[in-house]
Amino acid sequence: MRHEPAYEGRPLVRPGEEVVDQGLGFDITTLMSRRRMLRALGLGAAAAGLAACASNPGTSSGSTSATTTASGTGLVEIPDETAGPYPGDGSNGPNVLAESGIVRSDIRSSFGGASGTADGVPLTIRLTILDIANGGSAFAGAAVYVWHCNREGGYSMYSSAIEDQNYLRGVQIADSSGRVSFISIFPACYSGRWPHIHFEVYPDQAGITDASNAIATSQIALPQDVCEAVYAQPGYEPSVGNLAQVSLTTDNVFGDDGGVHELGAVTGDASGYTVSLTAPVDTTTTPTGGSAPAGGPGGPPPSR
Repeated sequence: MRHEPAYEGRPLVRPGEEVVDQGLGFDITTLMSRRRMLRALGLGAAAAGLAACASNPGTSSGSTSATTTASGTGLVEIPDETAGPYPGDGSNGPNVLAESGIVRSDIRSSFGGASGTADGVPLTIRLTILDIANGGSAFAGAAVYVWHCNREGGYSMYSSAIEDQNYLRGVQIADSSGRVSFISIFPACYSGRWPHIHFEVYPDQAGITDASNAIATSQIALPQDVCEAVYAQPGYEPSVGNLAQVSLTTDNVFGDDGGVHELGAVTGDASGYTVSLTAPVDTTTTPTGGSAPAGGPGGPPPSR
């Protein structure tokens, strides 16, 4: 009896070629199988993130340029994504990165001349930045700027009623392991977008005041089951209906491949969650993120 070539029990799409050349659909299935295995083994968020990096689907999801893989490292560069219309990095209006106090770990409250605080389910955001150009080593010293909407779906510095606030925005400097951590709240799901967190990576703290220095602009996608659990909590009521109208595959940023390289690993419960993602960046490629995505604004209207 003739046996067709297979990998992990699945027939190869292109029997005459290597496993790594079987195409995007085959690679995505392989990646998701590895993620499920890691979670079952309890290897934690960091291992799941590294497993995601090890796969090579070939092109990015919802990104503005093709995903690249560094020869010899196996790491896939984090897809370039839109910064949306409310980045606060000086590329579209105000520049919070030029303000004293922006380097901070707890971003729930405003700073400087503002005093507001964002309410919501606690969320710790952990990113591990890897330097593809240096063999996939930890990108120590990289400056990571994180921002996202509040529980009501508005962005500080832009949305009506919170234009005078600058909360849910902050910068951290990667440690020797390439890691940064922020204390925040779980963002809302507003109409037209999957729940997400924006981030930009700069080579060092000195360069953060000029958005053109960013070497990567991307987003963290939040898992559906966790979103549903959070949105059952008081204050998130509008997010329930908004989440029901969008999916990772229909979202105008993550939709091409369901955000496979940007889906964060989440642990915790309603008393507090932690989302983790490993983000390989490549200083030898030209960043293409930053503009609003085609087919949607990438954020709620300023009147919200």
